[in-house]
Amino acid sequence: MSKVVVASFVLCLLLLHQLASVEADDQMDRTAEAKSDVSEQKIDCKAACAARCRLASRQNLCHRACGTCCARCNCVPPGTSGNRDVCRCYATMTTHGGRLKCP
Repeated sequence: MSKVVVASFVLCLLLLHQLASVEADDQMDRTAEAKSDVSEQKIDCKAACAARCRLASRQNLCHRACGTCCARCNCVPPGTSGNRDVCRCYATMTTHGGRLKCP
């Protein structure tokens, strides 16, 4: 009789462990989905770059560079210049020549 009780106890522990594992996996899936929903929300680069480049002397160049930076970083700093600390990726992107790429 004691072997049956021990075997039942071991089976119960294995079942509880399996259930806890499934619950943890579900929690991780929900967390990953929530993070991906936030990261998948793309900003309107055309509108953001129009606001950023509205005072630029070379509109086409500004829009092209800003659009590239926005597409890669999904961020455009507010205002027409400066505020680069808001978008770290945008602020650190450089050209092949080492100059800042994003207006």
